[in-house]
Formats: sequence, structure tokens, C-alpha cells
Amino acid sequence: MPKMIVSIDEVVIKEVQLTKDRTTLGRRPYNDIVIDNLAVSGEHAVLLMIGGEVFLEDLNSTNGTYINGKAVKKQQLQNGDGIEVGKYKIKFVGDGVADNFDKTMVVRARPAAVAQSAPAVAPASGDSIGMGAFHAAIKVLSGAASGREVPLTKVVTTIGKPGVAVAAITRRQHGFVVHHVEGAGNPTLNGSPIGSEPISLKNGDLVELAGTQMQFVQT
Repeated sequence: MPKMIVSIDEVVIKEVQLTKDRTTLGRRPYNDIVIDNLAVSGEHAVLLMIGGEVFLEDLNSTNGTYINGKAVKKQQLQNGDGIEVGKYKIKFVGDGVADNFDKTMVVRARPAAVAQSAPAVAPASGDSIGMGAFHAAIKVLSGAASGREVPLTKVVTTIGKPGVAVAAITRRQHGFVVHHVEGAGNPTLNGSPIGSEPISLKNGDLVELAGTQMQFVQT
């Protein structure tokens, strides 16, 4: 089925399959595709599936919606089209196009008596990089999922809760880096805030995001 791949600064942060006739996009949390950025209107645009085709319609947003660099009000999407909403880029992948994207793995924690979702750990798009014995993982340290490890086998892995706080761990030739992607609450690395500039990770580093503590493990 068709899907939208959302990225910022060339870092993929989420992938959304279009399963409904009407899929909304905007800053408000009730949208199907939530982009927490002030450049995005509360109800920015809508994706309509009509007779097997997908159309993008701008909902009179403040900053407009662009397809392949051109401002549009309503336009049919073609496979590979690039949509721009604020600083975010969204790639449209048409139905039936082969892909290798992983399913999102959600870790749920229930601290105290209040049920609360811990950050999702979502391997993003990109092929695994063969780096010999160079392996790494994120280990969850708090909540009911404490002790669970998620291998960092993809080029980019996003952690966090979309619309709340998201960080990205990127695999590079000589190691891994982390940076803040979206959300009001900045993640921390060993107690220090993580900004938009990538910071190198080393074995044993502690990352905290959306109330959940995780450890970077590299072997």
C-alpha cells in the first residue's frame, strides 16, 4: 500500500502507511501524521485516496504545501514525489513499490500506577551497513521493558514518541551520533541536553527521552 516517509535534514523520523480514504497531516495531535513544528499548521493538509490514486490537498495552511518545490493546492501524487511542509520533507512511495522498511517496535512502560507509553524505537529506512564486528544497540533501563535491547542495524534509528519528543541515532563509518529531531522536550546525553547538532556516542552513554532512560551499548 502507498506510504509517506517523513524526514528532516535527511534523517528519516517516521513512516506512515496510507490505509484510509482520508489521512490528515498537521501539528495537532489528533492528525494521522503529526509534525510537531510551528511552521506546520494545526490542520495543514489532507491525503485523499480516490480510485487507487492518492491526492494531496492543502487545507489553507499558513506556510503552504509544496510538491517537488512547487506550491500546490491540490495535486495527484506520483511515486517518488517530494512534499515539503515547513522544514520537513515527505517522500511519497506508491502502492506496490518494493521496500525494505521495518515495522515500528513500540516499547511500553508503566511506571507507578499510571500507564504511560515509553519511547518507540523505530529502525528507519536504509540498508544495513556491513561494518564487520562493529555492533551497537540501545538498551532500555527504565519501566517494564527494562533490559530490552534493540540492535542498531540500520543507517538511522529514531527513538521517542512522535509529536512529543524524537531523537535520531545515525550510523556513520566510524561510529554513531545522536541528535534531537522534534518535540519540545530535549533529550539528554549523560545529563546534558542534546541539540540539533549530531553528538558522537560511546559505549555506556546514557540517553534519556520522554521520561525513559536508555543506554548505548557498543561492542
